[in-house]
Amino acid sequence: MTDSTPEQPALGNDAEDGHEDAVAGFVAGPDDAGKRLDAVLAAHFADLSRNRLQNLIKAGEVSVNDKTVKEAKYKVQDGDSLTLTLPEPEEPEPQGENIPLDIVYEDDALIVIDKPAGLVVHPGAGNWTGTLVNALIHHCGDSLSGIGGVRRPGIVHRLDKDTSGLLVVAKTDQAHKGLSEQFADHGRTGPLERSYQALVWGAPAALRGTVDANLARSEHNRQKINVVRTSGRHAVTHWQVQERFGPADQPSLAALVECMLETGRTHQIRVHMAHVGLPLIGDHVYGAGFKTKANPLPEPLRSEVLNFPRQALHAGLLAFEHPVTGETMTFESDIPADFKALLDALRKF
Repeated sequence: MTDSTPEQPALGNDAEDGHEDAVAGFVAGPDDAGKRLDAVLAAHFADLSRNRLQNLIKAGEVSVNDKTVKEAKYKVQDGDSLTLTLPEPEEPEPQGENIPLDIVYEDDALIVIDKPAGLVVHPGAGNWTGTLVNALIHHCGDSLSGIGGVRRPGIVHRLDKDTSGLLVVAKTDQAHKGLSEQFADHGRTGPLERSYQALVWGAPAALRGTVDANLARSEHNRQKINVVRTSGRHAVTHWQVQERFGPADQPSLAALVECMLETGRTHQIRVHMAHVGLPLIGDHVYGAGFKTKANPLPEPLRSEVLNFPRQALHAGLLAFEHPVTGETMTFESDIPADFKALLDALRKF
């Protein structure tokens, strides 16, 4: 007696042309003979609905004996070689949305935005709308089309969703190329400069320091970045203490720190500062283990600190060479209201 459930063909990737289409094939057996093509495929691919399979057949994604068959009612014969291609899902093309923008500077080549905390820069899983890219497409119109890719038009660097501050976006191919080269060079040979204000737990004895530690995406949680020893991407953050907070006769409980990027990696400042024992206040990803540091704080300051809804990080300074005129452009942004309120509360401690 044989198992009446057909063996599930494995869907593998065919990346010869750069796409990640899944492809699977099998040879029809006696139990498949005389049945409709869509019925046979449904029996062999239990994870795909009959309707989905019928659409794939109509789209030319099914072949029988190396010939495309677009009729779902095609009668399968014993010994037929069937192949199914499951195209990689296409991500939706972002559309313009009337989202207010705080525009610091704009000309025909570029636009500088003061991004509020909570605004995602470009569309991705779980955030296909309501992003800075959607707002820019609405504001700039067709001028952004195709610059730097459909999903990230004009974007040459980014800020985390809950990080506020300055961000420059290219409006032309020439500007995109010039700005991208500067960010790839990390300011080694040009005027590119990025400085952030951060509120951190604790305060070191030294007034300044450098974190030189490679970063790589976590193998256990793809949403997190880890410090790694021998692999990953080179990352350097310079920091300088601007203010310390706490009773004069006790070690500082928190500090306002300026962080200067020598490289620009995902979550770089957040990971580097946590790595040296100075995690950002409000960073529930990399600073969750430091919540007990708030215990000595008096109320209502303790509650204000613990309930701060985001990492206390603001991109306050951005400088670069204009990709068309060659002029050095320098922009500064004051810390936003929520950050300032927390800072003022700490200053009273």
